[in-house]
Amino acid sequence: MKLAPAFLLLAAAAAPTADAFSSAAPPAPMPHSNTDASGNTVDPLLIRAARGEKTERVPVWMMRQAGRHIKEYRDLCKKWPTFRERSEIPDVAVEVSLQPWRNYQTDGCILFSDILTPLPGMGVEFDIDEKVGPVVTPMRNWDDIKKMHLIDPSASAPFVAEALRTLREEVTPETAVLGFVGCPYTLATYLVEGKTSREYLEIKKMAFTEPKLLHAILKNLADSLAEYALFQIENGAQLLQIFDSWAGHLSPRDYDEFAAPYQKMILDKIKEKYPTVPTVTYIKHSGALIERMAATGVDVVSLDWTVDMAEGRDRIAAGRAKAGLEGRGGVQGNLDPGILFGDFATIKERAEEILKKAGPTGHVMNLGHGIEAATPEENAAYFIETVRNFRHEQA
Repeated sequence: MKLAPAFLLLAAAAAPTADAFSSAAPPAPMPHSNTDASGNTVDPLLIRAARGEKTERVPVWMMRQAGRHIKEYRDLCKKWPTFRERSEIPDVAVEVSLQPWRNYQTDGCILFSDILTPLPGMGVEFDIDEKVGPVVTPMRNWDDIKKMHLIDPSASAPFVAEALRTLREEVTPETAVLGFVGCPYTLATYLVEGKTSREYLEIKKMAFTEPKLLHAILKNLADSLAEYALFQIENGAQLLQIFDSWAGHLSPRDYDEFAAPYQKMILDKIKEKYPTVPTVTYIKHSGALIERMAATGVDVVSLDWTVDMAEGRDRIAAGRAKAGLEGRGGVQGNLDPGILFGDFATIKERAEEILKKAGPTGHVMNLGHGIEAATPEENAAYFIETVRNFRHEQA
């Protein structure tokens, strides 16, 4: 798409605020299905697979597919140097979101944004340093959390709605538009630590010395993140992925106390209002937690690359059965992003191994983590092409 010249004026400015956008009444919620050229209502391939339906082939997209590994994106960064400009100016966010979809023909087009984007709407300001990453004033006592409040996404993040609605217009009916939110525990790590951490000692100190304080932060986050997830769905997201990236640093016992219940709060709110919208959960280094992830009721568990796909599917099914949930559950993933630095033969062999182990239904092919910034674009394209061309043998 062509970027609107009016937004060039914002290139040298700080990230836009909600006041920069219209305060008119929000438009009606978007339909979850698409309409094809003949006027028929269709559900995209990826959505059908995430629901566990039989599909003609396995859909594929890549976590972090929009971003630094694409030259077009690096060139765009010269015009819009801050991450918040790129993610909060709707035309720019749409262009970045579309780049991998146009280049690779992915089956999912995910909104270019950040898990911290809703924080200002909750009373928590943040910045993203291009070298350090997210920076937040640490919250470590009861006075600090008094400034938190329930989000009104239409007031604090109208740019998200505009970008999602535009993406629905730009992509083909066969393509799913994907939204996402961070989970309470992962966002709490930034709030408590103040920035990205390796050991997460401050939040663990709070968990073990002032658990009521941490639970209060997590509850505040869960209430707002649920509203933000619904807001994305109402404005065009056809699938919602929740990222609890840093929950993999928790022991199973602490995951049960500080992560899973708050994931479930978000998932339950989504299913209560939009039961047909698929949900996905991803946690990095989640090998010890797969059954617990499945037990939250999420539709699809996204596996990282450290888990064998066949074993992962069995563990997801076991976790759901133990929790009294129907069905085997879906799976996403899980090629090691490092494989994309290999030759074409290696990429094909490893990708097809995962596809065969996952089986013909309930699988969305993806990486086991976000694509690395140094990944050659031709290798990413070959991975997507390999999956799109693969067909399971008919029984």
